[in-house]
Amino acid sequence: MTSAAARPGSGTGSAASAENPHGPHGLLDAVKGQPRAVWVTAFAAVIAFMGIGLVDPILKSIAAGLNATPSQVTLLFSSYIFVQVLFMLVTGVFTARFGAKRTMLVGLSLIVVFAGLSGTSTSIAELVGLRAFWGAGNAFFIATALSVIVGSAAGGQTAAILLYEAALGLGLSVGPLVGAALGNISWRAPFFGTAVLMAAALVLCLTQLPGDEPTRSGVSLRAPILALRHRGLLTVSVSAFFYNYGFFTILAWTPFVLGWGPTAIGLLFFGWGVLVAISSVVWAPRLAARLGQVRAMMLTLGGFAALMLADALGSHVVVATATVLVGACCGLLNTFYTGAAMSVSGAPRPVASAGYNFLRWFGGGIGAFLVSRIAQWTGDDQLPFLVAVGVVVLGALTLTIGRHAVGESRSVPALAPALADAV
Repeated sequence: MTSAAARPGSGTGSAASAENPHGPHGLLDAVKGQPRAVWVTAFAAVIAFMGIGLVDPILKSIAAGLNATPSQVTLLFSSYIFVQVLFMLVTGVFTARFGAKRTMLVGLSLIVVFAGLSGTSTSIAELVGLRAFWGAGNAFFIATALSVIVGSAAGGQTAAILLYEAALGLGLSVGPLVGAALGNISWRAPFFGTAVLMAAALVLCLTQLPGDEPTRSGVSLRAPILALRHRGLLTVSVSAFFYNYGFFTILAWTPFVLGWGPTAIGLLFFGWGVLVAISSVVWAPRLAARLGQVRAMMLTLGGFAALMLADALGSHVVVATATVLVGACCGLLNTFYTGAAMSVSGAPRPVASAGYNFLRWFGGGIGAFLVSRIAQWTGDDQLPFLVAVGVVVLGALTLTIGRHAVGESRSVPALAPALADAV
C-alpha cells in the first residue's frame, strides 16, 4: 500500500522513507485492533461525506418536483459550501471552548435536523436554505472527526489517516448510490434516509465516545486569514481555489448535461468515488515520491484539464467516461494539496489548514454557483466545462509561478494532526 514516510505519521525526509518507500502499513493493517471509538467516528464520517454527493442523482428530480430551474437547483451545492466555509473558520474557537466531542455532537445534531427538514421542503428556496444549515453542521463535524480518530486509533497516525481517507472515499462513492436508490422512490427519500443514518451516528457518538476536556487555548478568528500572508501557503491555497472550481463543476453540472435517471447517475458517481478513494490512499504518495509533490500536482492538473476538455467537446459517452476518470485526478490532488498546505508555512497546522480550506472551498462554491448560469447565459450546456478547463489551467499556472515559494518534497508530509481541521 503506502509508507509511513510517504503517508502521514513519519514526516518528510525520515530514515524510514529512505529505507522502505512503500512501508508495512496498509488499510488492512490499519483496521486491525481498532477501539470502538474509532469505528463509531469513522461510521459517522462516512455518512457525513455521503452528504456531498447525495444530491447528484436527484438534481433533475428535485428540479421537476419543485418546479425549479437548473441554476436554482445547483444552489444546493453553493449554499452548502459557502456556509460550511464560513463556519470552518470558527470551529477552532468552538472546539477550544467546548471540546472535540461536544463539537462533533453539535455538528451531527444540525445535520440530523436539517437533513430531515430538507425532505419536507415545499419550494426550492426553502430547500436551499435548509441545505445551508446542513453545511454548518458538516463544518462542525468534519473539522473535528479526524482529531478524534487520531487520538483514539491504534497503530499511530499512519493507521488513523488511512482510516479517515477510507471513510472519505467510501462516503463519496456510496453517497450517490444511496441517493439513486432512495431517489427512485422520491426525491425526498434521500434526505430522510440521511437524517436517520446520522441520528444513529449521533446516538453512537454520544454513548460510545469518551468525554474530553476543552483546551481553553486562545484561538484568534483572524489567524487563518493572516496565515495566508505566507507566499507559499497563499500559492497553494489560490491554486486549490481554481482546482475546486473544476471539482464542483463536475459534481454540480454533469447530471444536467447527461440527463440520465437517478440510478445511472448514481452508478456513474460511484465509479468516480471509487477512483477518488484509491488514488488518494494508494497512488498519491507513490507519485509524489517519484516526481516530487509540486511536479505531481502540475501533471495531475494537466490531466484534469484534458479530461474536462473531453467533457466540453465530447458526446454523452465521452462525458460519462471522462467523469469517472476525473475521480483519479481528484483523489491525487486532494492529497497533494493538503500535504503541501500543511508543510509549506510555519503557521500552526490548524491555522494554516483553516486559511487554506477557506480559499479552497470558496472556489468550489463559486464553481457550483456559476456553472448553470454560464449555460443559461450562452445557451450551451457544455460550455461550463470549457470555462472550467481555463480555470484549472490557472491553478497550474499559479503553481508554476509560485513553485519556489512552495518548495519541493518527494513525499506527502504527515497529515493526521493537520487534517483535524482540514477537510
